[in-house]
Amino acid sequence: MFNVPRDPDQAPAQLERTGYVPLTGLLTAEGLALLRQEAARLEDIARRRDFSMACMDDSPRHMTTLGGQVIAAESELLPRLYADEALIELLGRLTGRPVASVPDPVERHVLNILHQEGDTHGGHTDDYPYALVLFLEAPSSPADGGLLEYTPGTSRLDTLGTAAAVTSHHHAGDAYLLRSDTTAHRVTPLTRPGVRRTVLNFAYTLPGHPAHATDSANQLYR
Repeated sequence: MFNVPRDPDQAPAQLERTGYVPLTGLLTAEGLALLRQEAARLEDIARRRDFSMACMDDSPRHMTTLGGQVIAAESELLPRLYADEALIELLGRLTGRPVASVPDPVERHVLNILHQEGDTHGGHTDDYPYALVLFLEAPSSPADGGLLEYTPGTSRLDTLGTAAAVTSHHHAGDAYLLRSDTTAHRVTPLTRPGVRRTVLNFAYTLPGHPAHATDSANQLYR
């Protein structure tokens, strides 16, 4: 399912410094095909969301989502992959810390689909420390939008869209690891019809680490 990332033992320092580690080509061709098939099946029961999230500075949500509690009931593959021992070991190397599953089934593993012009996952931070984001579909060009935008070293959402923020373009089969509870981030709007961005987001925590108390996941995934 996964290729071994290049220089994984250098990732903890980069994650500490910037909050972001790209994992180019993390998914094998077979893994990508399998996850695409599963996501296409689950998309039939996903829900469209169009609102502004008050607890995240009224940032917009225009996307289709499926929460972890539904995924757990409808998929054998994704919960098994989320808890895979080899994946947990890899994340331990990438973070330099002992990662653990999150206690909230809603946030554990979610499906996010941007598929209409203007779709965006607006500025936010996550409730748990780490997000592993796996790209199943992605815009072919940065000009099409759907970019990860993040601001190293701060959780302030008003830094997004400024010179302090950084954008990253990814391809299907890529992934990234984000220190997502302390790094302000968003997905920029899709700029034209016919473009899709489909990702699986796996959330992980640290033993004894308290979650941020927000209602964002319930609003987006229940």
